[in-house]
Amino acid sequence: MAKVVEVNISETKGVVKKPIGKGYFKENYGLEGDAHAGEWHRQVSLLSQESIDKMKAMGAEGLSSGKFAENITTEGITLYELPVGTKLKIGETLMEVTQIGKECHKGCAIRSQVGDCIMPREGIFTKVLKGGYVKSGDTIEVI
Repeated sequence: MAKVVEVNISETKGVVKKPIGKGYFKENYGLEGDAHAGEWHRQVSLLSQESIDKMKAMGAEGLSSGKFAENITTEGITLYELPVGTKLKIGETLMEVTQIGKECHKGCAIRSQVGDCIMPREGIFTKVLKGGYVKSGDTIEVI
């Protein structure tokens, strides 16, 4: 069963996000208080614990939820295999996949540490169709 491992937030762009346990995701906006939220197609970022574990296996140390600047760390779902347009029920919310992966920003700390970064290939982005709370332990359902 797919579930939320952690909800993560940062008030500024380009920094690691910190775990908050529970967050409010506003319709057509994203996680309230997060620097990446707004009226665009990449309102929420998601990355799986399995992807984080791949980076740990490559020698990256000190990795945990939010280190890749993802808003939602997941478990039990292969995010990057979901087609754009897929709808996900996460906690109280309904989200739609809008993008798979992204270009890695300059000076990525993970890439410089281990020579690779998983977010550009395995992270995904969504927009919020129906707002609500998402918390650690919530189930993720593909609609």
